[in-house]
Amino acid sequence: MNNFNLIKTTASARAGELITSHGVIPTPVFMPVGSQATVKTLTPDEITSLGARLILCNTYHLYLRPGVEVIKKLGGLHRFMDWDGAILTDSGGYQVFSLSALSKVTDEGVTFRSHIDGSSHFITPETAVALQEGLGSDIAMVLDEPLPSDAPVTQVRQAMERTHRWAERSLAVHKRADQQFFAIVQGGFSPELRRQSAEFLTALDFPGYALGGLSLGEPKELTWQTARHTLQYLPQDKPRYLMGVGSPEDVVEAVGLGIDMMDCVLPTRVARNGALFTRKGRVNIDNAAFREMDARIEDGCDCYTCAHFSAAYVSHLFRAQELLAYRLATIHNLRFMARLMADIRKAIFNNSFESFKKDFLSSYQTTDEGVRLVQKQKWIKARKPEID
Repeated sequence: MNNFNLIKTTASARAGELITSHGVIPTPVFMPVGSQATVKTLTPDEITSLGARLILCNTYHLYLRPGVEVIKKLGGLHRFMDWDGAILTDSGGYQVFSLSALSKVTDEGVTFRSHIDGSSHFITPETAVALQEGLGSDIAMVLDEPLPSDAPVTQVRQAMERTHRWAERSLAVHKRADQQFFAIVQGGFSPELRRQSAEFLTALDFPGYALGGLSLGEPKELTWQTARHTLQYLPQDKPRYLMGVGSPEDVVEAVGLGIDMMDCVLPTRVARNGALFTRKGRVNIDNAAFREMDARIEDGCDCYTCAHFSAAYVSHLFRAQELLAYRLATIHNLRFMARLMADIRKAIFNNSFESFKKDFLSSYQTTDEGVRLVQKQKWIKARKPEID
């Protein structure tokens, strides 16, 4: 079955349709993250109303709690969380990186200690397939081995070759016909290794391909350089997925390179910390400027938050630490992302993406790159579990 229709290209930007068992997803698409079978603070109906039809759930976290067998017994992940849209599940490979202090990797698989209770678990590529088939996601990912951005090239090559062997083993056991199965290209920041990885995996003819090992603390220019180089070795007629990208300016850049799919916890996580997206950049709703502002957070925004409440009210909720604050901020940020993707897609169809990109990036104030890198490295050093 053809799972992807490429409809329009302008320069390198692409618009298409990703065909899943739970609907057709217009691309390019940003996936909200619901690691534990929930996009934090929102109901499934609210997620749908915001314009999202594809979300990401985390196999590692669901395996630990409540357990895949529990979810399977209760009718699968869609029924368990009452979500009738499409779901992509990651394999747990990211936790190999983010929880490296609790894990040990061998050719056979990954042994890790639960960050919840310290219990020991062993996950193989075959196990990762079985878990995702049990969850019943629309798109499953192979188990891979991402590394820190400063890993030596010998270690990067070893992890890449292991990822290739795991991909072959995974493909041999994946049987669920209603579930697409994506490979993950590795190779660090070596152009030669990225080429080798892309060519090896595309020869296996997966339905889609992800670019792994990026957005893990490296400078953004290196991210874009590596992604641009890798994409030339991936097939035009299959979806390309850049993992872990979710800031508005990065989404625009990624689409411009030819990326079809992205995910990140960033829009929901920063929302819960009072950082709200606008076309001029992120704003901190707790700033004094918003305390008496009798206007919506962003003029022209059609989200529930902006339609019903003033910036002053949302600012008050955050200062009072009211739970409604986190819901309203999350609604706003995810609606911002959905509107952004719709505008991008429209620009591609109108052959105006390059001017759209130029206009957007010229007016969007980004986080200082030096500050961003310091913050990212602090998080990586702490190696906290990525839960959203």
